[in-house]
Amino acid sequence: MSVISSVTVKVPATTANLGPGFDCIGAALRLCNQFKFTRIDKGGLTIRVTGAEAERVQTDESNLLYQAFLKLYQHIDQTPPPVKIEIDLGVPLARGLGSSATAIVGGLVAANQLAGEPLSQVQVMEIAIAMEGHPDNVVPALIGGCRLAATSETGWEICDVPWHENIIPVVAIPDFELSTSEARRVLPTEFSRADAIFNTAHLGLLLRGLETGNPKWLKAALQDKLHQPYRKALIPGYDAVNAAAVAAGAYGMVISGAGPTLLALSDVAHSQAVELAMVSAWKAAGIDAEVRSLALDTKGATYKTEARD
Repeated sequence: MSVISSVTVKVPATTANLGPGFDCIGAALRLCNQFKFTRIDKGGLTIRVTGAEAERVQTDESNLLYQAFLKLYQHIDQTPPPVKIEIDLGVPLARGLGSSATAIVGGLVAANQLAGEPLSQVQVMEIAIAMEGHPDNVVPALIGGCRLAATSETGWEICDVPWHENIIPVVAIPDFELSTSEARRVLPTEFSRADAIFNTAHLGLLLRGLETGNPKWLKAALQDKLHQPYRKALIPGYDAVNAAAVAAGAYGMVISGAGPTLLALSDVAHSQAVELAMVSAWKAAGIDAEVRSLALDTKGATYKTEARD
């Protein structure tokens, strides 16, 4: 009987919140981290990291990827095998593109495969949400596409959000970081009824705008009153980059996740102009940024296994 000796997992980056969808909506993007877990006969944990910012990743048992790996084995009440882990980074760290979600999903998926797939995708997803604390990044990282997550009496309900083919996500990734904890610290603990109603209406409009590609709906829908007014002060040049993106033809701009990456939604015809405008605006503010148009990732986490007899 063959035993899986290694598993390689690719997990896409994500952009969460999309303006009014705070902590409940996210989309997977075609930018990924790759993780390879290989069983070893003996010896301690070894983690090797390649890619941009590789030196900043923990290579001991505190590594989030390995913690997720252990979490699944703990959940199924089995002893995890000793492993060698190879990490190839393609998603920038602490930039609002779901790098921590890729680690959580990657570790859980790898463990589930090496353990013989005892858990369903839904069960893996529930552990991922519990580890992350909210669903907006880990859900699209695991299953791909744009997803809305809401709780029900029995758990989580995940809704696929149709994404019109003419809507292009343009990400502007600055050369500075913003931790999620810092971005959450600036938020108020209570919101007014008017602000809650505002966001509810705009989230509904966003869902219809993403589905139809209706420019008027998208331009209105990206407004938010729950997190962006407070977080934008943590991102130098925000207003200038926003104005430049809109002037170049973007429907609007939002903070990706907790930031500092900024996400503009554009149509195909204007995406290149939006890219140039965003990078120029940030450069004028003294900040270097990598700006690129991406596509929606519809696959989510994918894996490839190798077996031995």
